[in-house]
Amino acid sequence: MKRIIGILLLLLAVYLGYTGITSFSESTSSVDVLGVELKAEDKQQKNTSYLYLGFAVIAAIGGIVLAKSDSK
Repeated sequence: MKRIIGILLLLLAVYLGYTGITSFSESTSSVDVLGVELKAEDKQQKNTSYLYLGFAVIAAIGGIVLAKSDSK
């Protein structure tokens, strides 16, 4: 049972990591006008993506620990 929960946590970590990276890359946008680059950032979305990445790391660590533990 622990192994199944560990695998589910690893899958959750992959999903959260993907969501965090995608959200982080979409939080900034830039436009080049007459040789001048204009950039806009969404700090709230960037903070949210950091939370996703943090939870992904925690889920990955928990998943690895549970997947390697014995089911005895």
